[in-house]
Amino acid sequence: MTDTLPNPLTQPNNGANRAIARQAILDEARTVFGYELFDRSLQTNGHNAASDAQLLFNALSMAENETLAGRKALFVNCTHDSLAGGHLDLVAPERLVLEIPPLPLSQVDQIANHLPSLQQVQRRGFRMAFDFSILTRSYESWLPLASFIKFDLSVLKPEAVASFVKLAQAKSQARLIAEKVETHSQFTQVKELGVTLFQGYWFARPVLLEGQRVQPAQANIIRLIDLVRKQSSTAEIEEVLKHDPMLSFNLLRFINSAGFGMRNEVTSFKHAVMLLGLNRLFKWAALLMTTSFNGNVPPAVGTTAVVRGRLMELLALEKLEAEECDNAFVVGVFSLLDTMLGMPLEAALKTVPLPTQVTDALLHHKGPLAPFLDLTIACESADDAAFADASNVLGLSSSHVNWAHLQALAWAETLAV
Repeated sequence: MTDTLPNPLTQPNNGANRAIARQAILDEARTVFGYELFDRSLQTNGHNAASDAQLLFNALSMAENETLAGRKALFVNCTHDSLAGGHLDLVAPERLVLEIPPLPLSQVDQIANHLPSLQQVQRRGFRMAFDFSILTRSYESWLPLASFIKFDLSVLKPEAVASFVKLAQAKSQARLIAEKVETHSQFTQVKELGVTLFQGYWFARPVLLEGQRVQPAQANIIRLIDLVRKQSSTAEIEEVLKHDPMLSFNLLRFINSAGFGMRNEVTSFKHAVMLLGLNRLFKWAALLMTTSFNGNVPPAVGTTAVVRGRLMELLALEKLEAEECDNAFVVGVFSLLDTMLGMPLEAALKTVPLPTQVTDALLHHKGPLAPFLDLTIACESADDAAFADASNVLGLSSSHVNWAHLQALAWAETLAV
């Protein structure tokens, strides 16, 4: 993929008006293991075989899915009716985890009747995820089919979670996922129980440390951003890089990544300036901040920041000038700067010289870039109203946003932040 990707606003609608939301699923090291993809239209249009087919189409045809699904597990909600749908024949099983709901209480007596279709899905190579009801006696016949079991912390009391986790460990080889993890304390508690996967955005909330200062590695990146923004001489910029070999290495690693799309390897900063110019290097200098935080910050923060940056850039392509698209990228990346640096966002931004339109969007929620940030953040949440408002302000259809959203997820994988 290159920086001259087709614009999401020019992509075909495919007859779809279904917007995709995502939520990250993290492993014990707090890196991104996969994403659960949600169909926003469920509340208004219902969850059925047709909606499942459309979501799969969006997820697997509108993105660089060899990159995304090849490296990350994609969890997709299903209905029992949709499991027999022909759309599953078009999908490589190893790419997806199918989330299977429990039956309505009125249909619990049909559990045995659904077992053959679930076994067929497993034989075709699909992995399946179930909620904690799979551990009850009624669903004993389904339990061997579970590759993942999910525990909703907003529904279960802590003592119930502990009991279900012990039961799962005793009766199943499935990996355990805690979802609706809202605090670091919840993360620690379920991790100690033996849960190995975690869903929720607690990791992106800043942990503000009193007296926190910018670390030396971060200071060098800030200095680099300042020099690039000022259009300083290549010699001045190279001097900073000479004093921080890791900074130089990471900058060249990003530029030479598949996501940048260079045909020939860039071997030096001078070479990069010659090919790209300082204006385009501004966003790559900002990108370095996602690798500079200490071990207390989850690696998933960097991944999320990269996705936000790329998504904002893609959404802005048709609406704004080229330089503003680079600024949109920086807004997305720096929207998590408080979490990266462990200090309030206003204080964090004072350390970095940025264009006024960037700080206006981040601090004051105004200017041309602010609506793109609203939409980018809305893509991560279940707030359908916020998503609808943000997309309407920009005049973007669901299919446009889906295309850019999934491209951004795939692009982040090429950087391996």
